[in-house]
Amino acid sequence: MDIKQILSDLGVKDTNAGVMIGGRTLGSGPSMDSLSPTDGKKIAALSTATASDYEEVMEASAKAFIEWGKWSAPERGEIVRQFGDALREKKASLGALVSYEMGKSYQEGLGEVQEMIDICDFALGQSRMLYGLTMHSERRNHRMYEQYHPLGVVGIISAFNFPVAVWCWNTALAWVSGDVCVWKPSEKSPLCSIACQNIWVEVARANNVPDGVSCVVNGDYKVGEMLSNDKRVPLVSATGSTRMGKLVAQAVAARLGRSLLELGGNNALIITPDADLKVVVPAAVFGAVGTCGQRCTSTRRIIIHSSVYDKVKDQLTQAYKQVRIGDPLDENNHVGPLIDQGAVDGYLAALRDVEAQGGKVLVPGGVLEGAGYESGCYVRPAIAEVTNDMQIVQNETFAPILYIMKYETIEDAIAIQNGVVQGLSSAIMTNNLREAELFLSAAGSDCGIANVNIGTSGAEIGGAFGGEKETGGGRESGSDAWKAYMRRQTNTINYGKDLPLAQGIKFEL
Repeated sequence: MDIKQILSDLGVKDTNAGVMIGGRTLGSGPSMDSLSPTDGKKIAALSTATASDYEEVMEASAKAFIEWGKWSAPERGEIVRQFGDALREKKASLGALVSYEMGKSYQEGLGEVQEMIDICDFALGQSRMLYGLTMHSERRNHRMYEQYHPLGVVGIISAFNFPVAVWCWNTALAWVSGDVCVWKPSEKSPLCSIACQNIWVEVARANNVPDGVSCVVNGDYKVGEMLSNDKRVPLVSATGSTRMGKLVAQAVAARLGRSLLELGGNNALIITPDADLKVVVPAAVFGAVGTCGQRCTSTRRIIIHSSVYDKVKDQLTQAYKQVRIGDPLDENNHVGPLIDQGAVDGYLAALRDVEAQGGKVLVPGGVLEGAGYESGCYVRPAIAEVTNDMQIVQNETFAPILYIMKYETIEDAIAIQNGVVQGLSSAIMTNNLREAELFLSAAGSDCGIANVNIGTSGAEIGGAFGGEKETGGGRESGSDAWKAYMRRQTNTINYGKDLPLAQGIKFEL
């Protein structure tokens, strides 16, 4: 793969630019290496932000907000539409960069860019539908209504596994809402952020959009701390681990700001006796091994009725033998590498813990060696028989380890599904209407996402994305998630000649 050509296609002329205010580059902090888990090679060394760099970014963002907020919402939507079109033109190149820098398959890289395009389309429509309500006042000659206004500077902290899509989920809606955005990307996939910023800059400059509407601030956890503690940032949207999310939430809450959190997942798939196994197996395997198990919605647990347990186990075991592991840019492969050596170490430790805690590894894992695997980050997807109360099953291991277990009644299955601290995605495979409706009822799944006859992974833009419990409670993307990026205001207008008070209160002078 010609990475230089791909970066050129994306408009990235300066690979050292890790901090950007619109198209203006800065960053006087230590350099940060972008390393590909695909072949272990260094792609670039990017500058990072110091405290003074961060201040310059915030000053530019605050200034840009004043101007950007004067644009009408449909005008802002038009800019987002053009950005979506620019992404369409750059889809192949940006998808390849995502695949190479992060390690997901090229098809998944293209799918991630398509998510960006889709949310731009959604935000364009939403720009003409930032609706409030009108209410009848109890007082004569009065009118009441509510409206939504932009918040200001939105801080976005994104994770390595979706290095471009989650940023766009936030920015597209924030931009049409009238907000400006400061992006702190993952240290593990920083070059993708610079590519996205360069694509944005082409559109912004062609339309005289203020530079500070979009800023990128690469750096370590200290940048996240600055955003979380900054009173000038009314909303911080953070995607990542539960541990990280708790730190962000505490810091933002201490200053009475808002946080939008998309954190850990420990997602389960229930397989009932009425399930269609032709649907079950591909959904389970893709959910478990897609992105090498590094999706927040990856299938971690499969809860199988005892009457079909052996049959499902055998089919899954056979399917795993067909999984092709290798260079993610080779479209013949299903699974690429883990993100780095730390992820590999966590994967190996989890497999050891499975056996130490009484589980049984059915499909053995291990690190792949030899030609094509020189980075040391390629591992075999594993399957283990466990019980849900094992500590390792309660944890989220960001790797392709699938835990399978039995159940007897649908109520037991739902209890097992809900019996973890995370609450992101869930699914049931059944053709039994009663089981499906129970799973979707208030007595069913406690997750933010609950599916029937599809897997846990693969959310669409139109629905709000997010989860409950230690997943953080945030909602991004579709539905009415746009409201998170705006403040609501209730208005009352008195067009009469006197001053009646609410609740019939009398006050005479």
